[in-house]
Amino acid sequence: MSATATSTATAVRTSLDTAIEQGTRRLLELQRPDGIWVGELESNVTMTAQHLFWNHALGLRTPELDKGIANELMHRMRDDGTWAIWFEGPPDLSTSIEAYVALRMCGVDPGREALDYIRRAGGIPKARLFTKCFLALLGQWPWQRMVPIPPELVLLPPSSPFSIYDFSCWARQTFVALAVAQSQRPVRHADVDLSAIGAIPGRTKPAPRPNALRRRALRVAERWIREHQEADGSWGGIQPPWVWGIVALAALGHGLDDPTLAKAVAGWEGFLVRDGARIRPEACQSPIWDTGLAVLALRACGVSADHPQLRAAGDYLLREEVTGRGDWAIRSPDLAPGGWAFEFENDLYPDTDDAAVIALALRELDRGDDAVRRGLDWLVGMQSRSGGWGAFDVDNEAMWLYGMPFCDFGKVTDEPSADVTAHALEVLGRERGYDDAKERGLAWLLDEQERDGSWFGRWGVNHLYGTGAALPGLEACGVPYDHPAFTRATRWLDSVQQESGGFGEDIRSYADPAWRGRASFTTPSQTAWALMAYVAAGNAEGESARRAADYLCAVQRADGDWDERHFTGTGFPLDFMIRYHLYRITFPLLALGRMRERLSG
Repeated sequence: MSATATSTATAVRTSLDTAIEQGTRRLLELQRPDGIWVGELESNVTMTAQHLFWNHALGLRTPELDKGIANELMHRMRDDGTWAIWFEGPPDLSTSIEAYVALRMCGVDPGREALDYIRRAGGIPKARLFTKCFLALLGQWPWQRMVPIPPELVLLPPSSPFSIYDFSCWARQTFVALAVAQSQRPVRHADVDLSAIGAIPGRTKPAPRPNALRRRALRVAERWIREHQEADGSWGGIQPPWVWGIVALAALGHGLDDPTLAKAVAGWEGFLVRDGARIRPEACQSPIWDTGLAVLALRACGVSADHPQLRAAGDYLLREEVTGRGDWAIRSPDLAPGGWAFEFENDLYPDTDDAAVIALALRELDRGDDAVRRGLDWLVGMQSRSGGWGAFDVDNEAMWLYGMPFCDFGKVTDEPSADVTAHALEVLGRERGYDDAKERGLAWLLDEQERDGSWFGRWGVNHLYGTGAALPGLEACGVPYDHPAFTRATRWLDSVQQESGGFGEDIRSYADPAWRGRASFTTPSQTAWALMAYVAAGNAEGESARRAADYLCAVQRADGDWDERHFTGTGFPLDFMIRYHLYRITFPLLALGRMRERLSG
């Protein structure tokens, strides 16, 4: 190495040392006393508006709740009087309608611009199914004017050509509860005039008298809902089935003396964010995922596995191992349970992504070999026939479901994705005994590389996330650095790196390929994903990696943290986007730590 190159590498290592030291200190400060890292999972204002709607339906509104929700909705309204699904995204009609209606219910006038936008965009008649269902619940839209989801679907056995188990787990839970609610047509009228935005108040007809088949379906559906409630009162730890589970049970005539309903209502207290005078619910919470990523980041940055805080994190992760069977067993009846879920209480729905990441974290801590082995065996058993991995189910690829008229709210399938598959390969590639799964997964992942050299990101935005996951997976499986997949991927990254050295990708890339890896902004998390890819490709000493690392060091705050307002997490591409509040620090530290390891090696 030349003297100039040595000097440059030394300078990079020095700046890395400073950034890592400050960032490590900050991340350790963010751990909770119980050993958990968990950041807010921020989404959009429909969560806030719908919280008011279901509380209204059950007669549980309070002046404090109304005020907090109204303050939050007004705070999130943009200057043009609209609301979007993500930060700086385009205005969204259904989101704006729900926020507008909630504000009106709270006695707040959102203003002329909000009204004008909703009317220009077509008003309630052009809204999505979920929005119309909530308005029907409020007596502002006729239940019978929507395509019903037949409760009888729950009677179809999993072995039939079509059943509820063809839907992804999140859609399945939601549709069962929503089908029950639709069949009962519950209404608790909201005393507000919404005619200007196309409301049709007071026009819901009584639900048809159920025949014997419908009565049986409702009994089975109610039992299914009750059996699928989690320990915290939620369903799946996520908002849509939770809200509709509450509405369904109330519509069937149950009150708060019903243990299942009471538990569901009480559970929401743990999901509310009180931000000064504002109140908003989280759509989901990510303690296991956040803790696993924090462990990986801190270990990459050189924190000892015996550090008391990492010991506490390991204790928590081991306590959270899933040992029971859930819906995944419908398609894999002979598979023993294992792995981890995403949320605090979600034992019925562990996911392969958490199983992989937590196994990596525990390996870094040299803890829980038996738990890791059970998790990896479960992970391998969840591999789809194609060789890839979906998140929650095997072979959940019924793409024809999108032709159903009630599937207008985003993803309803859980087909294999590059990012989840890559995370599985990253852990399996380091283990013995899984050669067949690795070979099949590797072939699938290589085949999924796009023509431009990138990979699609299902659970993060977007091609930067997919590529940042794919290359570490390839490296772990022993793919040589001169393989064309590495060359094409790093060439693509070079083509989208910004002048600052950072990276950013607009969410619009999910609809428009011109935005792949491109944006008018940069973010710490997306830059970190690119840097992780460079390092995994053997390019830690390259100019592009150095510039990305320099960017992360330059934009780091004095307290060791980073700022990130853009949404870089994905729930349903374009339809439900997420800002993970800890991504801004865990991924930069993971990337910088891995880079320093390579430069020092």
